[in-house]
Amino acid sequence: MSNQRRASISTSASTSAIPRSIPTPPEQAIADESEPPTASFDAATLATNSHDGASAASPPTPTSLNGDNGAVSQQSTPSYKGLAPPTLNSLPHVSLGPAAHPSSHPSSLASALRALNEYPNGGAAFREFPAPPSNESPYTKSLSSTAPGSPRIPPVRQNSGSQTPRVRPHATTLSIPGMTRSLVSPDGKIADRDVAAKLVIIMVGLPARGKSYITKKLRRYLSWQQHNTRIFNVGNRRRVAAVSSPTKHRKDSSMDMPTPETTILVNGAQAPDSPAQKKSCSDSDDDKPMDQSAKFFDPNNEQGSKLREEIAIDTLNELLDYLISGGGSVGILDATNSTIARRQKLFDHIKAREPKLGILFIESVCKNPDLLEANMRLKLSGPDYKDKDPVKSLADFKERVKAYESAYVPLGDYEEDHEMQYIKMTDVGKKLTHYGLGGFLSSGIAHYLSSFTLSPRQIWLTRHGQSHDNQLGKIGGNSELTDRGHFYSIALYKFVTQKRKEWLVEQKDKIAQSSFPPLPGDQSPPYPDLNRELDEKNFCVWTSMLMRTIQTAQHFEADEDYDVKNWEMLNELNSGKFEGLTYEDIARSHTDEYTKRQMDKLHYVYPGVGGEGYLQVISRLRDMVREMERIKDHVLIIGHRSVCRVLMAYFMDLTRDDIADLDMPLGMLYAIEPKPYGIEFHAYKYNEAKGWFDEVPGYKPTKTVDRSA
Repeated sequence: MSNQRRASISTSASTSAIPRSIPTPPEQAIADESEPPTASFDAATLATNSHDGASAASPPTPTSLNGDNGAVSQQSTPSYKGLAPPTLNSLPHVSLGPAAHPSSHPSSLASALRALNEYPNGGAAFREFPAPPSNESPYTKSLSSTAPGSPRIPPVRQNSGSQTPRVRPHATTLSIPGMTRSLVSPDGKIADRDVAAKLVIIMVGLPARGKSYITKKLRRYLSWQQHNTRIFNVGNRRRVAAVSSPTKHRKDSSMDMPTPETTILVNGAQAPDSPAQKKSCSDSDDDKPMDQSAKFFDPNNEQGSKLREEIAIDTLNELLDYLISGGGSVGILDATNSTIARRQKLFDHIKAREPKLGILFIESVCKNPDLLEANMRLKLSGPDYKDKDPVKSLADFKERVKAYESAYVPLGDYEEDHEMQYIKMTDVGKKLTHYGLGGFLSSGIAHYLSSFTLSPRQIWLTRHGQSHDNQLGKIGGNSELTDRGHFYSIALYKFVTQKRKEWLVEQKDKIAQSSFPPLPGDQSPPYPDLNRELDEKNFCVWTSMLMRTIQTAQHFEADEDYDVKNWEMLNELNSGKFEGLTYEDIARSHTDEYTKRQMDKLHYVYPGVGGEGYLQVISRLRDMVREMERIKDHVLIIGHRSVCRVLMAYFMDLTRDDIADLDMPLGMLYAIEPKPYGIEFHAYKYNEAKGWFDEVPGYKPTKTVDRSA
């Protein structure tokens, strides 16, 4: 008897047709020509499966199921003449295991052959054959071995490409903190290695076109998305340099020059406590402030042009230091950059320093004369003209604009011919065009810029009324309001309705007292959108899908003058397996998880199915923020603690360290009114005894005193 037995099918009159699964020994029994065709099957393989499950060493190669009947595909080979090829068992380096030896398992072999004879098509035999246990799967175990198990050694990181070391830049795919993770970026932020994913934004446009307004909103949005972003304002550095010495501005300026630091110039002089003032105390008195009137910006002024060029490059170098070695992801160069020569020089300087960095030009254009006039009037309260005669200041500023206009070339054909990506905004979001956007940051920025609006409106933010779970100190859940919570919903409806009427009267009074174009001396004129019919402005009320917020909005729902909508993305942060527990329960039963959350609430994610963290809430609220920026109607958001914290952090431009610990108690109501120069903010506290809200003067967001919340 041979070591292997095989059942085969004859596909022709010849008896030499042998399946090509395992080489056949000379003494193998071949099916007679007169026998009916049977399914081609490897009996040894079947025997192996019946004993050890699916063999990891040699899975059956010739068999494949056709259709649902489980029939085995037929395959034949030319007959072998002379010496037959050696069997696998005869090879010294091959071991098929005990299943390949029928003498050791006669019953298994007999059962397999009997099944083939009883079921010619093989289908039933396969269906009735027991499936191997999961722990015997070839995907969950190594090759059969008598050696004791040993620890697995992880693969060594290497380069499988054709070039070593790797020369091409790494992929610049989407990176979202809390939603993506990789070996080089376990927290999901853009890794320092992925320089190609970082972005230099170069602003373009004449003065008073809203560039600083755009940069501030961009920085706030990108920082809120946990991308390290800073603004590098050339004008701030220029003011410091011009009032001291043109050669002393390098060390005296910080890496990031935010807008508040522009107060370093007061009435044309340095503030007493500014770094430049302290430095000048030890310097000679020969340095005289440089003239920064309109003549300074004349292209024919060689000294002024040279200084402005030098300052722009120095500011750009600080930006590049921040991106390349300072942990930054996005750097914004805020300047006019109104000529092709200047833009090309900046582009070449960046590529010479780091060729893989992304570069995006953003141009702001104003074609609306009323909007342009309003922008110019806002400049009168800026650092260049603060506390100066408004009429003379406005005239000087218009002369400055004319000086820039003489050499100004907008973005367009040149950038497209040289494959430079850009975005052009007209009238602060009225029109948006872009070219060649590459990378997730550039595309996301374009989407965000398309949502800009200057329409006057109010954004209200509050938590729901008290729920039964609030009363018990439980987190999560979907409980209903208590009686106190229902009283809160009534007071909220009455108060917001009253404030809505007062706001409408106030805006109409402003229109009646203002004029377009604004008169000389108007330092903060209303924007043209105020001239629209204010009575057409709707009021939206948005809640989560949870019962406690829906019940808080029930009185708005009953009023046809409000549009109520429930949003799943406004749901409370999911606590995973801790839903329905108190913080005391978690601290007592899950001390390790409680400690981890206390150490880093922003990055902590609750364990269990559906568990979230603050970064996940930020990610799902991204589209909500864009919608709030886009709509021109009033909106009231009735949310939850985590949701209100995240939204408040965006509008109040709070740091990432403040988000997870922001004090957001029940009974507080916040009113945010976007303005061309920022926001107007009011806070109101619920007076339960009066059933009304009292304004909290001078309110500033603070950290919660309850570390568990």
